[in-house]
Amino acid sequence: MDNTSFSPPNILVVDDINANLAVLTEMIRKAGYIARPVTSARQAVSAIEALLPNLILLDISMPEINGFDLCSMLKKNASTRDIPVIFITALNSTEDKVKGFQHGAVDYIAKPFDVEEVKMRIDTHLKMYKMQQELEVYNKKLYKIINDQIRKIYESQKNVVEALAKLHSLGNSIKRAHMERVGHNSRILALSLQLSPKFKEQITNSFVDVIEKASLLHDIGMISVEDYLLTKPLTLMTMDETEKFQSHTTEGAKVLEEILALNVNNEFVRMSINIAKYHHEYWDGKGYPTGKVGKEIPICARIVAIVDDYDALIRGWGLEQPYTQEECIEVINRNAGSLYDPDIVTVFNKIQNQLKR
Repeated sequence: MDNTSFSPPNILVVDDINANLAVLTEMIRKAGYIARPVTSARQAVSAIEALLPNLILLDISMPEINGFDLCSMLKKNASTRDIPVIFITALNSTEDKVKGFQHGAVDYIAKPFDVEEVKMRIDTHLKMYKMQQELEVYNKKLYKIINDQIRKIYESQKNVVEALAKLHSLGNSIKRAHMERVGHNSRILALSLQLSPKFKEQITNSFVDVIEKASLLHDIGMISVEDYLLTKPLTLMTMDETEKFQSHTTEGAKVLEEILALNVNNEFVRMSINIAKYHHEYWDGKGYPTGKVGKEIPICARIVAIVDDYDALIRGWGLEQPYTQEECIEVINRNAGSLYDPDIVTVFNKIQNQLKR
């Protein structure tokens, strides 16, 4: 049970000597607080379970469970660890006091008791405890406000990318379906890579969420390519046509960089730039547009490169007919270490049946 803000603070007094209990109980009541006297650690535990005290006065020298041990138990429990504990004891050595503080006590009251000292120490620690509770409530409210703002910013950033994706695929259901499959499959592959020791440091939960949306714009640069080139096999293109087709990577990055300049903190657009520009780079450095090699290629682009080619193969784009699932996997594995990151291909093989086709 929790204390209400309308009742006076209740103070648990734990001492196995009835005379001490009587004196302290009277002092506490005269100070305007509720006194709850008990004579053992076991009774104290039961009393705390019934109602959390605002403060505990705890004797050290008690049978069965002494004050040090009870204090340690309370400090290990999430519901009681913040309750201030003041030791009441005839032990006044520095060693005993240090030991008490090490066990979690906030103060000492020496026997025999001085009325003013007891009242002063109780008042001080109750005020500090109340301030601590109020600060925790304030921090929770502040945490919620900040989290709400972060979520709104996150949703706003994501909406920018989704709007661009819709615009890019406007009136083209085939392109839209391809983009959505690439987004879905990029997320699945990234999630699986997160479980691999080789990638767990690079791929955070945020990375997984961002790549699902950022990958939608991997081919946004195709808006700069003539329609007839979009269906023409690369092997039949002239040198000029090949250069024009391959420029979709840099042109797409330029478009996204202009958008990023207006919203520099948009992580979705930032990742979209890396994907759009580098998803045709090859592991062996023979890709385009810059000839990056191996891990020089951003990991988001390495993921999308595999997912994008998988979807193109299974759809049969630029081919006489679509490849079967087995044929797709065989092509991707054959090119591991040349076109694709071989470590990512290893994980891709394990989750191939989970991919959207």
